[in-house]
Formats: sequence, C-alpha cells, structure tokens
Amino acid sequence: MSSPAILAARAALASIDLSNYDPEQSRLMDERCILVDEQDNAIGAVDKKTCHLMENINKGLLHRAFSAFVFRPSDGKLLLQQRASSKITFPDMWTNTCCSHPLYDFEVEKVEKDQLGVRHAASRKLEHELGIPRSQTPVDQLQYLTRIHYLAPSNGTWGEHEVDYILFLTADVTVNPNLNEIRDYKWVDKVELQNMFEDSANSFTPWFKLIARDYLFSWWDELLKRKGDNGLVYAKSLAGIVDGSKVIKMT
Repeated sequence: MSSPAILAARAALASIDLSNYDPEQSRLMDERCILVDEQDNAIGAVDKKTCHLMENINKGLLHRAFSAFVFRPSDGKLLLQQRASSKITFPDMWTNTCCSHPLYDFEVEKVEKDQLGVRHAASRKLEHELGIPRSQTPVDQLQYLTRIHYLAPSNGTWGEHEVDYILFLTADVTVNPNLNEIRDYKWVDKVELQNMFEDSANSFTPWFKLIARDYLFSWWDELLKRKGDNGLVYAKSLAGIVDGSKVIKMT
C-alpha cells in the first residue's frame, strides 16, 4: 500500500475492542509501529492493534520489526522464549529470544543509519520481556544480518505482516522474565532445537520457523566455526555473511 493510499484508507482501517484481552497486552497495542513499503521505506505510523488485524493486513498494511537471537559465548547455545498465554498474537508459541518492533514513539528507534533504531528497540525489548539489563545488550554488539518480508496469520482476527530485521548477539545475560510476556525460556544447542521442532507437542511462531528453515542453522554453523582464540563465539564475526542491503521476501 502506497503512502497516499494509507492516508486515504486510514479512516476505513478495521479496529477491534480489546476489553476482553489482558489489560497490559491491550495497553501495549496502543504503541505505534513504523509503517513501510515492500522496500522498507518508512511511510507513516499506525498503532500495533491496527497493524496486526488481518483485515488490515489483507489491505497491504506492512510494518517494521526485528527478531533478535541471543547466543551464549561459551557454548554457542541459543536463548529461546515461549510466549505468554496472555499475548494477543501467537500465544504459547516458542520463538527466538525476542521479537518485537521499533516504535515511531521513540526518535532513536526511527534512525535507519546502520540499523541503529532497530538495534535500540531490540535492547529495550530484551529488557522488557526477559529482564536482561541493557548494559548486557549494547547496541554496538548487535550484529545485523538481513531483512525478511513475510505474512503470517495468527488466527482469524490477528496476524503479522512485517519487514523483519534479523539481529544476532553473543552475550552472557541475566534473565529475569516478565511473566506477562513469556511463560518459559531455555538455552538450546542445534540438536536440541531440531528435536523441539520434531516434537508435535511444541508450536512455534511462523517467522521463527521460516528463519530456521532457510537460514538459522547455516548461520549458527558459521558462528560456531568462527570462534575466537579465547574459544568464545562472537556475533560480530558474522558481519558481511549475507547481503543485508536487500529485503528478502519469504513464504
């Protein structure tokens, strides 16, 4: 949807009463996402509720997001979270460490140069969701890899339609989960994650499944191969491993 089309259609965009949902999750739906076109050009802002309604997604509404993957330096294990039952979209599903959005409400999160806005948003949300102090997630250590464009329904009402920035971080972090955001978390190696995928008792967010299907394991292999002389894995070693200048459309 072009910028003029969004402006013309905004009054007609679908809305919904959130009074039957968790109050804190409903409040967060008032935050404003950054609207983008398919080339990730910023073209406006709309609240999360509007962005995540399938009726609006089906009209082409697209917003900017990030997916952060935190690995432990000593053994290269990945930190997963299971989304809380109170989440409005994709409740109870396992996913990567943190998935959220840079917000139009914060000037620093709108900065596009060197993905600075997205990296600031990731540090903020790692603290909000997992209680990880921002001092443990410095923005200059978050390694940007690429962007994916995907669309995924959650249920008949809600879904995602995002240009999603993939960020890797290697850090020793202290996790103090916000139980309104996540119900569980765990550190896994590659085999443990593959076993989780094969267990039908587990459900996963669609963006995590897409990233894992096409990219995660090969990038993870490279991360492990590129250990430093100290034996630790380091996310910044992956700089340039993929052409991050393009938006990759995934289905």
